[in-house]
Amino acid sequence: MAGFLKTKRKSILGTELAGEIEAVGKDVKRFKVGDQVFGSAGMALGTNAEYICLPEEPGEMEGGVIIKPANMSYEEAATVPFGGRDALHFLRLGIIQNGQKILINGAGGSIGTFGVQLAKYFGAEVTVVDSTEKLDMLRMIGSDQVIDYTQEDFTKNGEVFDVIFDVVGTISFSQTARSITKNGTYLLANPLGSQMVLGPWTRMTSGKKRFLLSLKP
Repeated sequence: MAGFLKTKRKSILGTELAGEIEAVGKDVKRFKVGDQVFGSAGMALGTNAEYICLPEEPGEMEGGVIIKPANMSYEEAATVPFGGRDALHFLRLGIIQNGQKILINGAGGSIGTFGVQLAKYFGAEVTVVDSTEKLDMLRMIGSDQVIDYTQEDFTKNGEVFDVIFDVVGTISFSQTARSITKNGTYLLANPLGSQMVLGPWTRMTSGKKRFLLSLKP
């Protein structure tokens, strides 16, 4: 504990970034000066600064960068590395198919809003759950059905989904079990300790698939 308390604090915070490369190391092959990029610094932090130095390849604790699409502004691109990356990771695990029904719990945050748009892109029918003040925004980005969790418990309304994507971890798997089809999938982006343990057990004892956070930069 003493060593932990003495650890030097990060003086510059921030994890996401977008900008133009000003300089590269002599062995860098993927990038050149002037490239427009976006990415993340990961746990190394430091993006709330005018300049930052990052490795060419992402590491376990450090993030990385990639060329920015020409049709995106820097402001748009900087929002992608956290919410967009995580949402895409989980929806790929869920193997979202055209015509499937997916529910996203806690859809109004960074991961959830990307999740809604990506699920619609994959052809799914999207139901979202969040607080009253976020429902209009969620309709605007393409949600087919919205549920106000302060007014309704989706686990008790009898509706069944092929995929439930729980972004906020407020609903246990046992609560959602009756809301998922027999061979459905439960995706959990922010698992607690007990949820990490129960994931493998669920896969072994039922036909339902359960995926927890497991991604690298």
